[in-house]
Amino acid sequence: MSIAPVIIEATAKHTSTLIFMHGLGDTGHGWSSALAMIRPPSMKVICPTAPTMPVSLNAGFRMPSWFDLRTLDISGPEDEEGIKSAAQNIKSIIDEEVTKGISSNRIVLGGFSQGGALALYTALTYNQPLAGIVALSCWLPLHKQFPGAKINSNEIPIFQAHGDFDPVVPYKFGQLSASLLKSFMKNVTFKTYNGLSHSSSDDEMDDVRDVLASWSGDSRNSKQTKTTDVSGNATAQCCTIS
Repeated sequence: MSIAPVIIEATAKHTSTLIFMHGLGDTGHGWSSALAMIRPPSMKVICPTAPTMPVSLNAGFRMPSWFDLRTLDISGPEDEEGIKSAAQNIKSIIDEEVTKGISSNRIVLGGFSQGGALALYTALTYNQPLAGIVALSCWLPLHKQFPGAKINSNEIPIFQAHGDFDPVVPYKFGQLSASLLKSFMKNVTFKTYNGLSHSSSDDEMDDVRDVLASWSGDSRNSKQTKTTDVSGNATAQCCTIS
């Protein structure tokens, strides 16, 4: 990665790590504050920033993007090379955490929108077990290649969340992705947030808090406090269509 990730160190003994990818046009700072409020004390948070590149969907305008987006049609052409390259970059971050002493099954991958799509693809094609996947307002990229492309365990828990009023990544995309994932993964939760657009909410972040606490085995931060500020870039749209 050309830009250093935002890193929030654990406030207790570091025993788990969350690697969370932002949406299109955002940076690692966009979600870091909100995640710092809900992660367990023993969990380190890494929020990398995507490289800046031209995005076809936005008439070639350059912005932080994990890979090129060519269409909002779920059956349309995808940037396969870019998706696989981005996934490799995230896998290198996982590997670095493992070399520092955090086993892969204590590492959670997560993301919002394009970042959530990358989290799903990366986790499913990684060669070591992971603690879980948090996939917010997103889809499964290169979905026609699954389940054949999956090399990871089908036991990895997936928490997928989507607002039913999302005008950017349609709710139907999330439903279709969850349905496909459930056909070959054993532990998929798909939660709907009524009236939520392409953003996050207090209720969703509370649920993510509980999921992280459960997967990390550290329940000290589970619903102790209500998330009061998930505004700013954390609620930014995935796609700025010009």
